[in-house]
Amino acid sequence: MSNNSPRSPTATEPLRLLWLKTGPLHPLDTGGKIRTYHMLRALRREHHITFLALCPPTTSEEVKHRASEYSHRQLWIPWRETPRASVAFALELLANLLFSRRPYVIEKYRSGPMAAAIRQITATGEHDLVVCDFLTPAVNLFADNTRPRRAALLFQHNVESRIWRRLFENATGLRRAYFRLQWQRLERFERDTCARFDAVVGVSEEDCDVFRREFGLRNVLGAVPTGVDCEFFQPPDAPRRPRSLVFLGSMDWMPNIEAVMFFVAEVWPSLRRQFPDATFTVVGRNPPPAVRELQARHPGIRVTGTVDDVRPWLAEAAVMVVPLRVGSGTRLKIFEAMATGIPVVSTRIGAEGLPVTDGKNILLADAPSAIAGAVAALFNEPDRAARIGMAGRQLVQTRFGWETAAGVFADYCRVACARAASPPRR
Repeated sequence: MSNNSPRSPTATEPLRLLWLKTGPLHPLDTGGKIRTYHMLRALRREHHITFLALCPPTTSEEVKHRASEYSHRQLWIPWRETPRASVAFALELLANLLFSRRPYVIEKYRSGPMAAAIRQITATGEHDLVVCDFLTPAVNLFADNTRPRRAALLFQHNVESRIWRRLFENATGLRRAYFRLQWQRLERFERDTCARFDAVVGVSEEDCDVFRREFGLRNVLGAVPTGVDCEFFQPPDAPRRPRSLVFLGSMDWMPNIEAVMFFVAEVWPSLRRQFPDATFTVVGRNPPPAVRELQARHPGIRVTGTVDDVRPWLAEAAVMVVPLRVGSGTRLKIFEAMATGIPVVSTRIGAEGLPVTDGKNILLADAPSAIAGAVAALFNEPDRAARIGMAGRQLVQTRFGWETAAGVFADYCRVACARAASPPRR
């Protein structure tokens, strides 16, 4: 077999992975980063990881250095994101609307230097498999309609177009029209791009079913279990603060913004009428002005912005709410919360893809009145709240470790290599 031909490592050989990302993993402030970080740390113990990523100019040397925690070698490609709410950003959006067939959320990551680096390193034959982490790096992996000389696997943390479809369904006015166009563009890009990989791996069987059923894909291998670090996330020693709610999530992600705004507008007034001393804390990085203003407009609400450690906020609250109406993949924050023993009230979309049981280890509700009722029940019945919280802890502690997730992923990598080494290729 030539050096430039894909090879199929044996079951005992370490894998040589080229991992593509659109940025460094630190700080670990999103579910996607956390999932990738823990899986790569586990994979690194047995396999060789080269991490090739876009790198904003604000990235510190410490962040670059910490990449050695999850990879053996790092290749950083300089890249600058256009600031939101700037004239340049508005012009980029307009140009994308008028002149591109790709959605802006993909086009913004197109990088000639990254595409060139991928071509150069895959031509050497030193890696068995290229792993595209999220859909976004694929715009550079398949630049100019070329395909890598190595086997390629797409690690899909979400069905990305489903997120934009749900944004469209919940929007009004001009935003609705914009979201519809972006959803349609993204769905086309996602379907066509997924089909170009030797293998696609999801994070839930629900997502995998969508890829097979709606996209018609034959290269979907299955799902990687969602993991949690139960040593890091522990039940608190001190009592929880009565009638306190917490929401945890990156507040520069539109589905989280929509969830918080929906909860405050549709659920919070009812809860405050029943429990005048109730509090609601929104924990997460980069909240937009509309979210920050909530604490000035509504008694009992506070917005923290970026925090160094989410555990104190999970430890003090009585209930965690996940009122998502938009999303895909799985919400890692639910498992992290469960590991601390806090009871969780979520919409069904919020808990989508997780093996949870309504009424046993979580409460599920979708309508505003039902969400308020579920929270009120936990406020009024502390013994029930404790039972649900401990059942959630037991679920994640016994079944969902990162070593298991990494082992499943490594098996999928070997299947992708075998497929690429066995012609005809797709």
